[in-house]
Amino acid sequence: MNTLTGLPPTDEDIYLFHEGTSYHSYRILGAHPAVEDGLEGVRFTVWAPHARQVGLASDFNGWDGVEDSLHKIPDSGVWTRFFPGLTTGTFYKYDIEGPSGERFLKADPYAFEAELRPATASVVSDLNGYAWHDAAWRRKKKGLFSKPVNIYEVHLGTWRQKEDGTLYTYREIADLLIPYIKQMKYTHVEFMPLAEHPYDLSWGYQCTGYFAVTSRFGSPQDFMYLVDACHQADIGVIIDWVPAHFTKDAHGLRMFDGTSLFEYADPLKAEKPGWGTLSFDYSKPEIHSFLISNALFWLDLFHIDGLRVDAVTSMLRLDFEKKEGQFHLNELGGIENLEAISFLQKLNTAVFNYYPYTLMMAEESSAWPGVTSPVDENGLGFNYKWNMGWMNDTLDYVEASFEDRPSKHNLLTFPIAYAYSDNYALPLSHDEVVHGKKSLLGKMPGDYSQKFAGLRILLGYQMTHPGKKLLFMGSEFGQFIEWRDQYELDWLLLEYDTHRKMQTYTAELNQMYLEEKALWERDHELEGYEWISPHDSKQSVISYMRKGKKAGDTLIVLINFLPVERRQYRIGVPRSGKYVPVFQSEEERYGGQGASILEPILTEKITWHDQLNSLEISLPPLSFIVLKREPVSRQSEPTAIKLGQGKKKNSKASARKQSTSIRSEETIASNEGGNEV
Repeated sequence: MNTLTGLPPTDEDIYLFHEGTSYHSYRILGAHPAVEDGLEGVRFTVWAPHARQVGLASDFNGWDGVEDSLHKIPDSGVWTRFFPGLTTGTFYKYDIEGPSGERFLKADPYAFEAELRPATASVVSDLNGYAWHDAAWRRKKKGLFSKPVNIYEVHLGTWRQKEDGTLYTYREIADLLIPYIKQMKYTHVEFMPLAEHPYDLSWGYQCTGYFAVTSRFGSPQDFMYLVDACHQADIGVIIDWVPAHFTKDAHGLRMFDGTSLFEYADPLKAEKPGWGTLSFDYSKPEIHSFLISNALFWLDLFHIDGLRVDAVTSMLRLDFEKKEGQFHLNELGGIENLEAISFLQKLNTAVFNYYPYTLMMAEESSAWPGVTSPVDENGLGFNYKWNMGWMNDTLDYVEASFEDRPSKHNLLTFPIAYAYSDNYALPLSHDEVVHGKKSLLGKMPGDYSQKFAGLRILLGYQMTHPGKKLLFMGSEFGQFIEWRDQYELDWLLLEYDTHRKMQTYTAELNQMYLEEKALWERDHELEGYEWISPHDSKQSVISYMRKGKKAGDTLIVLINFLPVERRQYRIGVPRSGKYVPVFQSEEERYGGQGASILEPILTEKITWHDQLNSLEISLPPLSFIVLKREPVSRQSEPTAIKLGQGKKKNSKASARKQSTSIRSEETIASNEGGNEV
């Protein structure tokens, strides 16, 4: 039951809060419209154990709460009072007198709504009463380990803006964003943090109001509408969630009651010097109640499907981005924050207890063991981890010049060595296309057409590598300049043919991902992936298989990372027969020079790559090709064909339109590495 009653806290409520197990503490603390003794009003409840006095400050008393004090519940650290006559929409703060006699105003840590920045007051809000229409979506929710997950990452303030530069509301943007996500064939949308934050350029990662969805885009009910509409369109919703640190703004959590209440008292543990923020004190059970109930709050009241937990490494390591002398070792002499580890395990246990199918995705950038292992096996208990190693290696490779790529070939092959050590999602996120890092398109070497070809094969490589997928907005149509965090995406680029074709490519690549079970059915099983040839570093070609539960679902993937055509490129394949193209990045409608495979390719009884059968294929420069064995029932009398000749085959696997030409920059009759028996 998620109804907010506005009842005063009971002894049991206070006990659970201090025990660290009040997982719905938002129902008690904060501001709640209520009726008491027949009078309508608002009950305010706040945790401020070291305060001498806590008053309610608002317009009605000139923002001076001395005469409107809350009542302290004995031996609890909790202050509460019912104010008759107040209504939703009332602006307020807590007027707190600290232990040293100083007075200051603080926003409510549990406020459900906040005043539009740059104003900083909390707002009384009633979250009851929204009529949800997503029951069908919620009924069919199941685990996603063997399902497609393809996430479109969005910063709401810059995805689209109105002509005058103002922001769309949650309701308004639903009418634009949801049809686009459906058009582009994504399964989920991930919003960068939407908890209230004072500074736009923090992108929401430095919060002040953990229970208040930001008022930049409208009311809490408006956000409910956006989530509801996504669910009705079969789109899952993930939000970035930030339990690692908070901003130091005066109205926020820092020194909340005049003491280090939410943050560590030890500055070496509290300070995050690189970010100018403060870490939560994970040793306090009340912080557990605050943060875990916040996680559940988004799932309870906003029907969120998943949380991408930000900056997990900074929570786990006492020495994170700190120099010698800026951190203490733990009591065992290690750099692990044992309290944060315990908190994360408790968080994931609680979330999965209430919502077993939630996506709990850790942004963990080190090689921390067991991030997605169960808590009872001493793991952290997440069900997904962002694969930062794959991301860093891959981007390092694709940014390299063509001349340097052969020497960096291990960056393509090494990630498979740990691809199954955790349950991974493959992110190409906002962090990689900002602050001088260039857009994904801008990272690519070569001329104009080669940059687009490079982006096509990068996205193809991501889509066929084990793991769930995430792509930051704008990359799908080839945003040229890096993300500008104050301006909308360059949608005007779609007036140009090359960018429209890039957008078409991404949409059809996403569609292929949805259709081909081999790309997700065994995502987290070793049996779902097999190298054909990882060794062709000289020609910078890799080939591998993705496998589903049925042999007939197996896909053959080939990627040529150099701007040189590879003719008569032989690979071993697991079964004899005809192989047809499922996807070719060089089709003309994608902006390429023309598909190289125009008819099914017949295997030969030539042992290659430890396979009894093999086939020859032409690889266009900078190309990504996916093949699939044609079912026996649809195979006609075997006829050998010449590469690049013949009519198109109207098979289900090759239903996407094929173009008819290729451009040869160099013809190589044999392929080193790929030609060794």
